Amino acid sequence: GFPPPTARARMVALAAHRSALLAAASYLVQAHALRALSKPLTTMSAWASAASETTEATREVVTNLQAVRARVAAASAGRETTLVAVSKTKPLALIAAAASAGHRDFGENYVQELVEKASNAEEAVDDGAAREIRWHFIGRLQSNKAKLLCTTPNLHAVHTVHNEKIANALQRHWLDLRGPEAPPLNVFVQVNTSGEESKGGCAPEDAPALAQAVKTCPNLNLLGLMCIGKYSGAEGDASPDFLVLSHCRAAAAEATGVDPDTLALSMGMSHDFETALEHGATHVRVGSTIFGARVYDK
Repeated sequence: GFPPPTARARMVALAAHRSALLAAASYLVQAHALRALSKPLTTMSAWASAASETTEATREVVTNLQAVRARVAAASAGRETTLVAVSKTKPLALIAAAASAGHRDFGENYVQELVEKASNAEEAVDDGAAREIRWHFIGRLQSNKAKLLCTTPNLHAVHTVHNEKIANALQRHWLDLRGPEAPPLNVFVQVNTSGEESKGGCAPEDAPALAQAVKTCPNLNLLGLMCIGKYSGAEGDASPDFLVLSHCRAAAAEATGVDPDTLALSMGMSHDFETALEHGATHVRVGSTIFGARVYDK
């Protein structure tokens, strides 16, 4: 009643092959699940590991912040201005140190990093200060990231609206996620004042039309215009960029029927914020001068 030896051998071989395939499939499923589970933990370990930050580093941030505040106040000549402390790649422990010193405006360049930091801020920042933080998004924005960006707790402003597609995506997702009764989202029209391909923003001549498009979005508030000046002396003086943005503001104000002084100017970074303030900046974005040089994963 037994099958011939050759047939029995084939059956055994097939069964062993089938078992091996099932084992391999099970291993792949488990490995994929472990990778998926580890991703957010790995990401947050880079930013939320307050234990790895030394007291000296947090003390240095507070000292630097106070020095930059004094320089901003001196260059502002009595005008009301906003210092956005750019904390990209820096851990929540350093943001908490700045918040404990009374600072509330923080800027981030990457959507995922901003959402995670803002969502976990209350665990790192004491005394309810986390709920008072105003988060600014200052990085290049793609329309497919607009929805995720709009989930950011305490999102105060988006500085990099460079075309109508971005404006419409923010309008749609802000309305869907926050509802019609929520305050509108503050946005800046980003202008590429230097014409450099490496920098984002609309052309200066397109700024008035883009400002008009933003004004037609009921769930967006046109806060002002933004530019990135030249980074170094090798690129040249950034003053022409700041002058171009001022001219764009005047044109945008005329196109939208508002007083130019009601539109903010977001311009100036660590190396040139005092020059930007002398040219009328209302918002300056300062990172490494406060938080130290950035360290990127290799």
